[in-house]
Amino acid sequence: MNDPKTFLTSIFDAAVAAADPERTIRDHLPAKPKGRTIVIGAGKGSAQMAAAFEKVWDGPIEGLVVTRYGYAATCERIEIIEAAHPVPDAAGLEASQRLLAKVQGLTEDDLVVALISGGGSALLPSPAGSLTLADEIAVNEALLASGAPIAAMNTIRKHLSTIKGGRLAAAAWPAMVVSLVVSDIPGDNPALVASGPTVPDTGSRQDALASIAAHGMKLPAAVMAHINTPAADAPNPDDPRFSRNEVHLIASAGVSLEAAAAEAKRQGVEAVILSDAIEGEAREVGGVHAAIAREVATRNRPFPRPVLILSGGETTVTLRAPIDGIRGKGGRNSEFLLAFAIGINGVEGIHALAADTDGIDGSEDNAGAFADGSTVSRMRAAGVDAKTMLAGNNAWTAFNAVADLFVPGPTGTNVNDLRAILVR
Repeated sequence: MNDPKTFLTSIFDAAVAAADPERTIRDHLPAKPKGRTIVIGAGKGSAQMAAAFEKVWDGPIEGLVVTRYGYAATCERIEIIEAAHPVPDAAGLEASQRLLAKVQGLTEDDLVVALISGGGSALLPSPAGSLTLADEIAVNEALLASGAPIAAMNTIRKHLSTIKGGRLAAAAWPAMVVSLVVSDIPGDNPALVASGPTVPDTGSRQDALASIAAHGMKLPAAVMAHINTPAADAPNPDDPRFSRNEVHLIASAGVSLEAAAAEAKRQGVEAVILSDAIEGEAREVGGVHAAIAREVATRNRPFPRPVLILSGGETTVTLRAPIDGIRGKGGRNSEFLLAFAIGINGVEGIHALAADTDGIDGSEDNAGAFADGSTVSRMRAAGVDAKTMLAGNNAWTAFNAVADLFVPGPTGTNVNDLRAILVR
């Protein structure tokens, strides 16, 4: 309590520890097969999941997983490939092709273990039909700028792919596929994590088209032509190729928030969890959280002080036009927190951390940032106007100016965002 940043960092660490791959995978190991065991995977936590699986599996294995550049872990029997995130690249395309090839020719005696975590959508480009990698990159950029919720994004992605929407599991048939999923999706639908390469869902082409229209997305003509044809349809969950498969959610935002709350209580601070599935525009969610924190700080309601207010989920950022031709830098957590800082400006006793549990917020090296009632004035003293920075999606620059970026490095897991607000 004497050092709010240290306290909030300990809360983040507790949330991440609750999603530790070795601990969670050990509790969900499948039975050993008569035949081969093939490990595949994709996501920002997949390499650490693979390393954990090697430690706890005492039989022969082989495999291949793809993770983000800089997120690799040391494995002896499972090959790790790195590719680009959040915008796909050629390395991701090659990884998709190799994963599909890895599960070809298997028998019903073989077992495929799929290690899936958030970020796999971008890491597994595999354009369908006559579409190209350039088309998939254009789609991803449009999705990221649209402000659409992650579930809508992934429904669109799976209808433009040869690997998403359960297609990777279908390619492994008749082998049994056991998916171990670390969820970064509000609501924890495993079929939406990484656009569900091994887990089909009922989201239809019509749903995808409705989301494209609702969010005003401008997609390439070839993409729209493809998604308007039956060839884009993804497999249904009742497809017999999935009948023997199993899906296990091994870590989620809800579990991590409970761990964060327990750590706060261990340190003598009561904690409340607003929700583990908050979505919406980051700056608007930040404003709402600021209003709650102000109410607690000034009126001691609806929660008595001291209290730690926790929430999870995944907000979105709609990119605005560049200011003076300069495109802003930052991610959804730093944008949330900049709006929050503006909302609590001048209010004493409020300290907050917003961070992505995978260790990276957006495209920079920070997971998020810290803020308190003095943040806006300190930014002003550093020559930065907080409202101007928010208008230009430039939260990273704003927090960097006052040395309040939070940079823990890659964590090896990904259970979405953690927002922790301490009211003293």
